[in-house]
Amino acid sequence: MVGKYKVITLCGSTKFKDEFLREQKRLTLDGNIVISVGLFGHSGDKEVWENMDEGTLTKTKEMLDDMHKRKIDMADEIFVINVNGYIGESTKSEISYAESTGKTVNYLEK
Repeated sequence: MVGKYKVITLCGSTKFKDEFLREQKRLTLDGNIVISVGLFGHSGDKEVWENMDEGTLTKTKEMLDDMHKRKIDMADEIFVINVNGYIGESTKSEISYAESTGKTVNYLEK
């Protein structure tokens, strides 16, 4: 909590950009501080990856994965954007990490 506000980190595939934005807005209006992804690599921010060599691409993806876990560290809970039940490998890792650190995990879809 920060003051009276719960902190929630959004997790899920970045191909669900519209759902991320919708849930970020909803959770914010419900009185939460929402931490989201920094870019949507699978739906709209492809130019980020275009001119990277393989080594830089790998290092950047590792940095983004680690950075997202630090966002989970700052949160009271995570909210998983799992459209049609989809949870990819990165998101599974984030869920496991959140659970291992005692965070509450909530889902868009049960």
